[in-house]
Amino acid sequence: MQKRFALQLIAACALAMGSTAGFAQDVIKIANIVELSGGGATAGTNFKNGVELAVKEINAGGGILGKKIQTSTADTQSNPGVAKGLTQKAIDDNVFAIFGPVFSGSIMVSMAESRRAEVPNFTGGEAASITEQGNPYVFRTSFTQATAMPKVARYISDQAKLKSIAVIYVNNDFGKGGMDSIRKALANSPTKILAEISTEPGQVDFSAAVLRAKQSNADGVFAYSNEEESARLLRELRKQGWTKPIIGETTLTGQKVIELAGEAANGAIAHVGLTVDAPVPAIRAFKAKFEKEYKYISDHNGMKGYSGVYVLKAAIEKAGKLDRKAVAEAMKGLKVNTDKYPGALMYTEFDNKGDLDRMSFMVEVKNGKQDVIDMVPPLGLATRDVSKAIPAATTAAAAPKPAASKPAAKK
Repeated sequence: MQKRFALQLIAACALAMGSTAGFAQDVIKIANIVELSGGGATAGTNFKNGVELAVKEINAGGGILGKKIQTSTADTQSNPGVAKGLTQKAIDDNVFAIFGPVFSGSIMVSMAESRRAEVPNFTGGEAASITEQGNPYVFRTSFTQATAMPKVARYISDQAKLKSIAVIYVNNDFGKGGMDSIRKALANSPTKILAEISTEPGQVDFSAAVLRAKQSNADGVFAYSNEEESARLLRELRKQGWTKPIIGETTLTGQKVIELAGEAANGAIAHVGLTVDAPVPAIRAFKAKFEKEYKYISDHNGMKGYSGVYVLKAAIEKAGKLDRKAVAEAMKGLKVNTDKYPGALMYTEFDNKGDLDRMSFMVEVKNGKQDVIDMVPPLGLATRDVSKAIPAATTAAAAPKPAASKPAAKK
């Protein structure tokens, strides 16, 4: 019995040593667990490509702490259950970090596994609830709804000056979180929500939803759905003769939405955390490199994946060692300056929950392209110095005119 116990103890120690020694090897393994098929295919594919472009660049520059990065990719099929299983598999493979899933519903399920294994997990998901659960191993590569919605609410009330809106949102974790956040952000403003119209993921027919918005007599519509559904909604709004402002968040004016909606996308206005058309040198450089590598223009999801890998690099170098716990701790209050990490795209700060803050943009679709109409300063998680958040190379001449100087969109 004692001999058997001794053997078991030796085996357990060997396993533990193997896990620790894995990060003393020649590569840093990261897993892309993303939506390559199903409703999230556009978002997941862009995110994955952004991650791989950053890895290629970092490896060419010598890696991180002298170690090269090795990636693996798995398709969640836009299914939370599959995402959870793939996360478990990546953990069994002793990865240092996980990137994805992008969809909020999937990361909400899978991050319990990465937390249990103490593996840093970077996500493009925006649902506020992701970082409200106290998970010390989950970090965003995009705004939380709690940060983004006050910015777009300010535009709706103060600049577009809409007295009322109808909200059309998708009935999933992402959409319901957005609905809650925009309701809260507008609560003490002059703008009233006259209708809250729920739609389903993958919905094809938006005629009833648009009819309800028209019947509400609202001054504008706030649209919050996934990319493909956003395109269908825009086409239906134009089909039914909607001429009032159409305002939304990042997904409303994404590159894929513009391609699918065609002329129906023109005039749509959105607050975006990232856009390849921003007048920021590092972003313009990313756009060119991505297009050269993949033969198409990235959307915001590609930027999320790309910048996220550089954030991981910054955290590892701050920790000074390849230790997952130390890196997760280094993410708290992390400040990423583009002078040292241009791949971060913009000066970025993280709080203790894993949420980020940085400059963002208001865009309007014109002639099938995003046109930046305003720069929006950070809300201020840790800094009140707005000039620090705006890249020095972004000159006044390059900056767009403030949105306040233009009337509310009328199409």
